[in-house]
Amino acid sequence: MRERVGAYVALTKPRIIELLLVTTVPTMFLAQGGLPGLGLILATLVGGTLAAASANVYNCYLDRDIDEVMNRTKRRPLVTGEITPRAALVFATVLGVVSLVWFALLVNVVSAWLTFGAIAIYVVGYTMILKRRTPQNIVWGGIAGCMPVLIGWSAVTGSLSWAALALFLVIFFWTPPHYWPLSMKFKRDYANAGVPMLPVVADDSRVAREMILYGVAMVASSLALWPLAGMTWVYGVVATALGAWFLSSCVTMLRRARDKADGKGGKVGEMKVFHASITYLTLLFVAVAVDVFLPL
Repeated sequence: MRERVGAYVALTKPRIIELLLVTTVPTMFLAQGGLPGLGLILATLVGGTLAAASANVYNCYLDRDIDEVMNRTKRRPLVTGEITPRAALVFATVLGVVSLVWFALLVNVVSAWLTFGAIAIYVVGYTMILKRRTPQNIVWGGIAGCMPVLIGWSAVTGSLSWAALALFLVIFFWTPPHYWPLSMKFKRDYANAGVPMLPVVADDSRVAREMILYGVAMVASSLALWPLAGMTWVYGVVATALGAWFLSSCVTMLRRARDKADGKGGKVGEMKVFHASITYLTLLFVAVAVDVFLPL
């Protein structure tokens, strides 16, 4: 029984959910201009967890043929047979329906609709349409990962704002330089599965250049939040420093990619950039949360 429960939990990809929730709570603090009610925070987090879990299980169901040929994913429960496809589909649907009803009843209707949009974009837009067709799959499919900030903002205010859009854009532009390094590491897996991730169809130097471009847009969006949300100078300094640090890691990766192409080096350090991207986003949103309470 315990192993079966663990298999269902694995389908939800809990590590991805954790990262999504990291962006939700600071956004709620900013929208409130302080500390929202604990009940609202918990309701939003529970609903968000259910929604993200639903989308991830649908993804596992639809991608089970790909997962079977990729070393990184071949031990997922649908591939090993621990969970049947029908059971996974029912599980995903129940999670999704419960999340929407939960948001509508315990948070608000705006958040419920945004949640529905997030699930639809990830399942239909990314998994069913974009993933196997275009190297830009993660760019536009990544919109789903941006939705938690809009959901968190609307949970507090019942509406959206320019500040919420700035947060949305931070994550939108963050997603490619976050995910492409991971795709570089598992390039052969994606190629074998017929998934045209950018690192599969382009050389490392081009991938690194595009990461820098998206990174610049990401930093610009993070700085746009400063005046839009009336943040203090502390946030501005932190956002600038974090942005410079992350961009420098991307530039280093580009230099190493060029050296590798010229036969002067081996590794490009893609996983260092991947982990740096997680650190960047986490610390940036910590800064958002803390800044709200600074008496400046």
